[in-house]
Amino acid sequence: MQRIAVLGATGSIGSSALDVIARHPERLQVCVLAAGGRVDALLALCERHRPAHAVIADPECYAPLRDGLRARGLDTQAHCGDAALVDLVASDACDTVVAAIVGAAGLDSTLAAAAAGKRLLLANKESLVLAGELLMRTAHEAGTTIVPIDSEHNAIFQCLPDAHAHAGLARIVLTASGGPFRGRAREALAQVTPEQAVAHPKWSMGPKISVDSATLMNKGLEVIEAHHLFGVPGARIDVLVHPQSLVHSLVEFVDGSTLAQLGLPDMRTALAVGFGWPERIASGVAGLDLLAHGRLDFEAPDLDAFPCLRLAFAALAAGGTAPAVLNAANEVAVSAFLQRRIGFLAIPALVEDTLAALPSTPATSLAALRDADAQARRYAGQAIDHKA
Repeated sequence: MQRIAVLGATGSIGSSALDVIARHPERLQVCVLAAGGRVDALLALCERHRPAHAVIADPECYAPLRDGLRARGLDTQAHCGDAALVDLVASDACDTVVAAIVGAAGLDSTLAAAAAGKRLLLANKESLVLAGELLMRTAHEAGTTIVPIDSEHNAIFQCLPDAHAHAGLARIVLTASGGPFRGRAREALAQVTPEQAVAHPKWSMGPKISVDSATLMNKGLEVIEAHHLFGVPGARIDVLVHPQSLVHSLVEFVDGSTLAQLGLPDMRTALAVGFGWPERIASGVAGLDLLAHGRLDFEAPDLDAFPCLRLAFAALAAGGTAPAVLNAANEVAVSAFLQRRIGFLAIPALVEDTLAALPSTPATSLAALRDADAQARRYAGQAIDHKA
């Protein structure tokens, strides 16, 4: 029986993971559920899945979680805070961890799972963007299997099953839906509202990730992720806009062959790969009927209208602390946009200004990366306050 911790259980990826787990009660079992501050949603999940442990990040939510579990007659043990979560994922409470906490907040628990040799289903982009070298080195030393859950990286994972495939790799091509504003000129984006930005045409995601998709920063972060996950330099990673979102990524080899992974845009496929690999298990997702869909279109991304993708490539090329600065400034900018404190086009402008103000330094330790993250957040926050 595979014992699973779902971190970010009340989010869209957590919901998809729990759906797949519920389809395989004979081999998959939820043992730990973790959430940020949505106590009622976490309690409902505990009532349905009966985990041994439930963790809430917000200290003010601990008592409602503890009392709610008791009121429902559940044996689930309540925990609070990041330290408790780190201890649980490193313990024998689980052997598989779904890392789906959004933002830099998911870094410590992800690193703990990697260091403990767990099977790590990785959906937390920031762990790789902020500390990719450290995470991959930790996973290698502990013998950790990392299965990326982003559909794009999961596609590449499926196309590169062994070292022989990596040896003949020429380039990776990540696909992007283009988000809700594909085809719009830069000037047409000035009045975009948060409601429009989170209305993704293909995916149901949280607000932060949805805005990242609308700016193409999401794809930029995925470029940095792919570099770390597959050991490929940025010069050999390309991005194509593919509005149908059926081809999830492509891998080109030195002999001229190109492999692609196709499927309906549903995160449960990638999660089923993660839980079952190297076996295949049912995900609840239907097969792909290409005749029904009719066509597959591809186009180059518009880096003038969506400069966040260009900024991510530049941060990857700069190396060191630059990706951490990029990520932190983007988190601050997206939060301000969702609060209607800045406009949509101010997001890339703020990220670019922060990168220029805080030149890259060597990423010699996690402490150095955290310091760069903190500096970037301070700088971006002060810039927003000044403009306001």
